[in-house]
Amino acid sequence: MTPTPPTPATSWPVQLPVRDLIAFVQDRVLAPSHDLPAGTAVPAKKGPVLLDVREAWELQTARFDLPGARSLHIPMGTLPARLHELDRLQPILVLCHHGARSLQCVTFLQRQGFASAYNVAGGIDAWSREVDGRVPRY
Repeated sequence: MTPTPPTPATSWPVQLPVRDLIAFVQDRVLAPSHDLPAGTAVPAKKGPVLLDVREAWELQTARFDLPGARSLHIPMGTLPARLHELDRLQPILVLCHHGARSLQCVTFLQRQGFASAYNVAGGIDAWSREVDGRVPRY
């Protein structure tokens, strides 16, 4: 029997290392200009959403802004009721404390038709350890 290749519905969620977040956003916000006629303004792509699924007290304890991404706070427990706030065609970078809750949320989002949902591996704790030590750890 030949194994079936994984599909978005059956594959593991994409794990995006925190050290790659800035490059990920830059690649999706800056439009390639090689296909445009000379002198044409380069349109910007719609940047990704940095979806924080932590509780409000966690967000007050530690947070960061990712240039080029729109930050949105939707605690994990309220995500099903607030899906209407997300665009299925826009990349969504899902963040929590260590990456476990965000992984569950990415799996849920993929099952709801959000094909471009990514888990921020290691969460905000990894961001603090690997990228910006000014972000408090808790």
